[in-house]
This record gives sequence, C-alpha cells and structure tokens, in this order.
Amino acid sequence: MEKYQVLDQLNPGALGVSLVVEDIKTKVKLVIKQVACRDNHHANKALDELMPLLELQHAHVSVYREMFIMWNGQISTLFLCLVMDYSKESFQKVIEKKREERAVIDSEWMRNVLGQVLDALDYLHRLDIIHRNLKPSNIALVSCNHCKLQELSCDALMTHRAKWNIRAEEDPFQKSWMAPEALNFSFSQKADIWSLGCIILDMVTCSFMEATEAMLLRKSIRSLPDGLTGVLSTAEERGVPHAETFRSLLPQMLQISPSERITIRDVIALASSNFGSLSGSLTRRGTVPAFIANMLLEGHVSSTLEAMQNFSNWPDVQLKAINRLLGMPDQELGLPWPTELVEELLVVMKQHERTLDLQLSACALLLRHMGQALVQDPAAETLRDSAVTSALLSIMRSHPDAQQLLVMVYSLFSIMCSQKQTVKELWRAKLCEHILERLGTFSRNRDVCISGLSLLWALLVDAVIMDKAPLEKAPVLVAELLDSYPADAEMAEAACAVLWLLSLLGCIKERLFEGVVSLLLRSIRLCQGRALLVNNAYRGLASLAKVSELAALQVVMPKEGSGGLALARETYEQHKDDPEVVENVCMLLAHLASYQDILPVLVSCGIQPLVQEIKGRFTSSLELVSYAERVLLRLDKAQLPCSVGGPPASA
Repeated sequence: MEKYQVLDQLNPGALGVSLVVEDIKTKVKLVIKQVACRDNHHANKALDELMPLLELQHAHVSVYREMFIMWNGQISTLFLCLVMDYSKESFQKVIEKKREERAVIDSEWMRNVLGQVLDALDYLHRLDIIHRNLKPSNIALVSCNHCKLQELSCDALMTHRAKWNIRAEEDPFQKSWMAPEALNFSFSQKADIWSLGCIILDMVTCSFMEATEAMLLRKSIRSLPDGLTGVLSTAEERGVPHAETFRSLLPQMLQISPSERITIRDVIALASSNFGSLSGSLTRRGTVPAFIANMLLEGHVSSTLEAMQNFSNWPDVQLKAINRLLGMPDQELGLPWPTELVEELLVVMKQHERTLDLQLSACALLLRHMGQALVQDPAAETLRDSAVTSALLSIMRSHPDAQQLLVMVYSLFSIMCSQKQTVKELWRAKLCEHILERLGTFSRNRDVCISGLSLLWALLVDAVIMDKAPLEKAPVLVAELLDSYPADAEMAEAACAVLWLLSLLGCIKERLFEGVVSLLLRSIRLCQGRALLVNNAYRGLASLAKVSELAALQVVMPKEGSGGLALARETYEQHKDDPEVVENVCMLLAHLASYQDILPVLVSCGIQPLVQEIKGRFTSSLELVSYAERVLLRLDKAQLPCSVGGPPASA
C-alpha cells in the first residue's frame, strides 16, 4: 500500500471495503478492494483462483491491475487487496437517477450498453469464467456509451458464509441480484444469467418502481416467478421501449431452477431476433465465406463498400474490406471521400470497437483521407465533424494499452486541431490529461511520445485556457522526455515547442527554470540546423528570461555547456538569412538586457556590435528592429564600453 495514497472510502460491498486511492508516482486514480481473509491459506487460495483474470482481454471487461496480500496489524486482519480502475459512474448510478426522475431509460443507450454486457458475458462464459458478483454497481461506465464488467470474483471469496450473512444483514440490497442457488454458495454460468436478468428488470422498471419496492421484487421472484407477470405488463402499459420483448425474455432468464434457465448464447439469439437494433452491438463470429473474401480482394470501391454494408456484423469481413481499400492507390480510392463514406467507416469502427486490428486499419484509412482532404481544402467538413472526434475518443479508451493505435489516434487529432471547435471538444474530453498520463506510462515508446507531444502542442497553441491545473505535471514530464532522448532531433523539436507554450502560459515553476533552460540550450546546441526547433527553443528561453532573472542568469552563465550568448552568436551565423530565427534570438537578447546585472556580460561578449549588425540588415522587420533597439538602448544607458577587442568570450 506504500505506493498508494488513500483519497476516500466507498460504501462497503458484499466482499469487503473499497478504497479510492491515487498512485503516488503516476497520479492515476484507482480503487483497491480489501477483502478480509480467514488466514494465509484462504488468501492464497483466492489469489490463485483470481490470477487467470489478469490475462483477460476484452473491451468491456475491466481486469484487475494488481493483487497482493496485506496484514493490518491495527485490527489484526489479513486482507487480499484487488487493485482496479476507478470509474465514477455505473449502471447503478444511471438506474438511481432515472428512478428519482421517474423516467424511462433511453432505448438507444440501453440497446448499446446491453449489447456490450452480453458480448462481455459471452466472452467470459466461453472461457468457463463465472462473474459471480454481477449487479448494477459492478458494471462501470467508462464513458457515457462504453461500459465494462468489473469486480469479477472467485469461489474462495464467494463461499465465506459468515461474511455473506453479515453483509446481507447490513444491506439487504447487496444480495438481491443473486440467483436462488447462489445464496447456498452454488455458482454457475446460469447464476450470472439470473443476475443479468435482475439488472435488466431493474432498468425496465426504474420509471415506476421505488428502490425498496424493486429490491423486494427481486427477492420475491426467487420463490414466486409469477410475480414477473404483473410488473412486465405494467412496463408495457407505461410504454417502456421493447417491453414486449422483455416480457418474453426475462421469464426465461429468471427461472428458479438453473437447468431451466437459458444460456448467454440463448439471450444473444433472442436479442438478435427480437431487438433488431440491439443485434448491432453484438459481435458475430465465424469464417468469412470464400466468395465474399474473393469479392473483397478483387472488387473496386463500390463493391467493397457494398460488402461492408451487407455484412456489417462480421468483423473479419470489415477488416478485409478496409485492408482492401488501404491497398488501393489514391486515384482509385477517390480520396478525399465525401462525408457519407467517412460516416460509413465510423459506423463500422463503432460497431466493432473492441476489434483492435480493425481499428488500426480504419485509423490508417482515416489518416489517408484526412491527409488528402487537407491538401485540397484545409477547412474540409470531415475535419470538423464531432462524430469523428467522438468515435476516436471512444476507440482510444477501449484499447488503453494499444500503443500503435494511440499513435494513430493522436496523429488524427493533431490534424483535426486545425479547427477551433475540435480543440474545445478535446479539452472538454480531458484529452490533455490523457496525453500526459500516456507520456508517463509509455515514455520508452518514441512514437507515442512524439505524437503525444505534437498533439499537446496543437491543443495548447491557440486554446484559451482558463483552468491550468491539468497542465501542472506537464513541464516535468516533457523535460524528462527531452532529457531521455538527448540525440533525437525530432523528439527535441516536439518537446521544445511544448516547453515554449508552457512557459508562455506560466505553467513552469521557478524550481524548474534551471533544468528547463539547460535542456533548451542543449537542444539548440545539438540541432542548430533545424530552424523550427531553434525558433521554439529561443522563444521558450525568451519567455522564461522575461519573467525571471534566475532563468536569465542561467542562459548567460549555465552550470554546464557553453553559454547562451556564444550560442546565440553561432545561431545567427548559421541562420543569418532567416528573419524569424534572427528575430527570436533578438527577442531573447532584449529580455536579457532588461537585467542590470547581466549588462556587463552582454558587453564582454560583444553583443552590442552583433545587435547593431542585425539592426542594419533587417530594417524592414519592425518587430526585429524594435528588439534590437531595446538592447542597444539598455547598453548605452549603462554607460559601459561598447565592445571589447578580440574574439567574444564564452558565457
């Protein structure tokens, strides 16, 4: 527990106490469920049973990040600690809110999330894994349209009779979603079906039943299954969407005898045949028929798109089709596509969100499309379409550890940031925080770092930022990356650009000035030939020197390496025909000259004749001349010698 800081304690669950914590190093918010164990044997048995869950990979199943055993000496209790992702929202919160409002749950939202739950439970059951603790609070909402099953349990934790009895007395809600046989510690896949049926029942009735009334209903149907008839008739009378289908589905899920209960595949089959639109959320599995594969490999754009539409539920068909499109030359592909075709691609991406290979290929296709759209029209409609933004955010969060996908999504967002509305949407979606978290997590992946820094720059460059709190850890992270890749010019270019903007925003604290100035000077020294890097590095130095004499002194008299004044002279000699570079060098010199203690150093390094030369060469650049005149005026007022003979000293 040493690496976590406890932030809050949630209401006790059936298995134990949950603590909201923050990882001290990464600042990521997590939940640690502490399950009291009888002894070491009990804890280790549970740990052994839970370990396989760490290997699960599904977009709608939240796996444990870590598991460990801890002894609490203060209360003489042994705990099994299960570390999981923190989600503020859950199905329980949605149901409670709708219950308070006496409102029906949106049918489209319900179609979408139930499809995700069915797909996730089918995945678990095919692996012979039982959830055992399925209830609304254990279905987390990662985003408004993306849910995950969480808190999977094991036999060792669910057969502690004393613990269950105590929890049931403390909170009768805790076990009201459990199947009749599970109360006697008999768990099977059919027990999960009962729990899922209770969850659906809760969602169906939340507009006309109070919480206690709903809880009593869930308990009563364990012995009186006919109790469903009346409440489902009421749902139909109240106009609850799909009430007729639920009337046929729920009695089959909530059979008292497990042997008479339907399986998850039966539920999916009924959903596919009766719900129509719900079937779109379920992933169809199977092999692509040979004639379809041939058509995809040989067809043109129109036939490929037709196949995608006709076989929308087949992820392997969609993947083959997208790869076929990727292999076509731009002329044959007809890029950039009209909005309708992009929307068609987005539909495929959303429908098969958890198929990583498909998302990688689809993002590559989007990158080609957007690249061509930018060439032809920088204000192309697709680039400001919020549907693209929403789809990419959802896909990125569905595959948090897919680094190649992250690079592609970041690249797409960087293109889209040419539109101010997109930048606002991404700020609202807390993308800045996401980037900083990933820069810390994947600091060894050069591509993730460069694409993340480039996107961070795009988000900062024109944004009106009212709340700078999300950027607090940005300077340290960016400086660490710049220090970790000392000879990487592309990384230095991206990092210097972000550091410049952070300095302008006042996000770099004084304690970091010395280190940041040193890194900027080093970047210029190593990459003098890259004008963009040099410009941004000098802008960053000038911004820091403007607000801090400490930073200005570090520029002229660094602890390591040659001084910034000698470096400025070298930069001028190499870029003397580039007005932008020369202007940024002059801007830095103007801010340095504002400090009395630095004027003697400027004189001893021969800065005055250098600035006079610059002023004479760039008379048409008003901003540049203004900076030059400020430096010369300060030196004249100081009544110091104009120059010192011999070559300029290093400072």
